[in-house]
Amino acid sequence: MLPKMSTATDLAPVTRTELPVMETFYSLQGEGFHQGKAAFFIRLAGCDVGCFWCDVKESWDAALHPKRSISSLAAEAAGHPAKIVIITGGEPLLHQLNDLTDALHAIGKTVHLETSGSSPLSGHFDWICLSPKKFKAPLPEVIAQADELKIVAYNRHDLTWATEWEQQVPKDCQLYLQPEWDQREKILPEIIDFIQQHPNWQLSMQVHKFAAIP
Repeated sequence: MLPKMSTATDLAPVTRTELPVMETFYSLQGEGFHQGKAAFFIRLAGCDVGCFWCDVKESWDAALHPKRSISSLAAEAAGHPAKIVIITGGEPLLHQLNDLTDALHAIGKTVHLETSGSSPLSGHFDWICLSPKKFKAPLPEVIAQADELKIVAYNRHDLTWATEWEQQVPKDCQLYLQPEWDQREKILPEIIDFIQQHPNWQLSMQVHKFAAIP
């Protein structure tokens, strides 16, 4: 499968040799379609969405985190055996990602993106997980490229809201409902009932938190 390409940004490419990075780590993907697979994570700093239930609020301010060269990130990723590299945040699309994804592909990695979709798409991705937020809607160009739609459900209204996004993503997009961690005991029964009534949806449970995987 060819990597998904950015659109407008390809017409006027911008070189970024350094990016603000909150952390990198080697772990398992705990959510969604690729749950349980080993992956190297690059968590970029900076977010303008600001979900009140975010569990990495320390990633929001890019100025608080050091910039790292793309070459050093690719070298670190190359040191781990997993093929998957996941670029997350924060909101990673605040940054121009063409050079980073190209560098990761050059060392044979498969590159995934986790995004709210609220900023223009850049980079060349093999898998895009779109997790739209009510605070700042995703852009049509990102919606059109989504391989996976992940709705974080905080209350019952989020389940109805999920069906609105289902109508906008590609027909073959994988659909996931994930309980907000602090509300999981309250909302999980409603999610299960919803999925039973709408079997095209699946459950994502953040298994890395249950298993205490870093």
